[in-house]
Amino acid sequence: MSGPMALEPDGSAGDTLSLRLAEDRSRLGRLLGDDRTLALRRPHWGADHAAVDELAAELADRIGPAVHAYEVAALLESEGMSAEIIKERYGHPSLFSLAGALYERVPRTFPEPARAADPWRPDHVRCALRGALFALPGLAYLLTGPLWHAERSVSVLVVAGLISWAWGQALGHRAFLRMTAGRREAARTLVKGAPLGAVVATAAGSLVTGSGPAALAAGAQSVYLAAAGVLLVLGGERLLLAALTPMIAGAAVLPWWEPGNPLRAGLPLLSLLGAVAAAAWALRTALATTSAPGNSRLSLRRSLPYGLFGLAAGSLVLLTGRNQPYAVIVLTVSMGPAEWLLYRYRGLSVAALRATATPAAFRLRSAGILVLCLCAYLLPLLPAALLTHSDPAPLLLLAAALWTALLLQAFGAAWPPAGVCLVAAAAAGALTLMDSLPVVEALSLCCGVAALCLTACVLRLLGRPAPHA
Repeated sequence: MSGPMALEPDGSAGDTLSLRLAEDRSRLGRLLGDDRTLALRRPHWGADHAAVDELAAELADRIGPAVHAYEVAALLESEGMSAEIIKERYGHPSLFSLAGALYERVPRTFPEPARAADPWRPDHVRCALRGALFALPGLAYLLTGPLWHAERSVSVLVVAGLISWAWGQALGHRAFLRMTAGRREAARTLVKGAPLGAVVATAAGSLVTGSGPAALAAGAQSVYLAAAGVLLVLGGERLLLAALTPMIAGAAVLPWWEPGNPLRAGLPLLSLLGAVAAAAWALRTALATTSAPGNSRLSLRRSLPYGLFGLAAGSLVLLTGRNQPYAVIVLTVSMGPAEWLLYRYRGLSVAALRATATPAAFRLRSAGILVLCLCAYLLPLLPAALLTHSDPAPLLLLAAALWTALLLQAFGAAWPPAGVCLVAAAAAGALTLMDSLPVVEALSLCCGVAALCLTACVLRLLGRPAPHA
């Protein structure tokens, strides 16, 4: 015989052939690359199904919600699964192979997402307290009215009150903007703006008349409104309520006891001093805190529409109070529930954003939320207006206009409410002065048109998901 087989008659020719084949395979592997060499070799592993099943059971809660095997691969990487462990323990050649096996073994599960907390949950007690604090200062007029009963004194208080209202709205907005950098920055704004606002309002009121008692009353009113604005911005509602206690006690006994002039003047003065002291303490505490770094310069134009809205809203309220003073009291007390409903609107809108999948569905649900909040605000005012023996139309329409304006302001849309309310106040005043319409009808017409315009603005601007995201 010829050939290599003839040289190894004792059976070692097979081993020689195997060695030569291995050398040829190794040489081919060097030519083609290591991956081709591995492909020519016979794998030495086999999938350990028991170990894979055990791993699938262990990670089932985290694998079930996955929508692709790549998510399972990322999970395994986060668990520190190395290539050696995957090959030796689970018998798979790669991470993605093991991930695919686990993805196939575990059935898909889609658990309900955890219910997120409402980021706009209102503080019920604080809103109710703020509503009372808006109305309680009116008791001072019951006590001090006989001391400045001159006819022109009312005009002095009206002018000073309008200036204070407008100034307070603009200053409060500016202070809240500063609050993003810390309470210290907000307090610095209030320290400068509140006293200046009191001086401007007092001077404007004093120009109306030269009466000393009326000018003093206007000055006291302006100082109180400045101090109250500081406390409301810095969260000192309880301090303000404590400061008003002497005046509340004096007004409470009026139906049964007639206090003398010293008490009529002294109790409101004591409350005024208490409010100023409380505001000074709140400012001192806030100034002692630290501020976050940031841009301390803010354009005054950003707060201008809030001041104009305050002027317009005050004018509409005063026009209403000429014929329906009790309606103004009802409206003032309702500012607490109005603020509460602003929070509820924002919370319900966030919930609607999570529950809807299309812009049209969100727009429809947003309109329903607006109707719900408006009805919740206006319906309790109806019996209150009827109890005052007055036409409820001006009160309800004015309340609707003010609430929708405040809602737009809460989302940063300040110019539409300011413009609409200014036009409504100017039109109502002009119709009243020209005797074209009775005051009640003029207010109903102007406030109704304003409410419709502002409601349309809310549906257009806030009916989109973007402002609520």
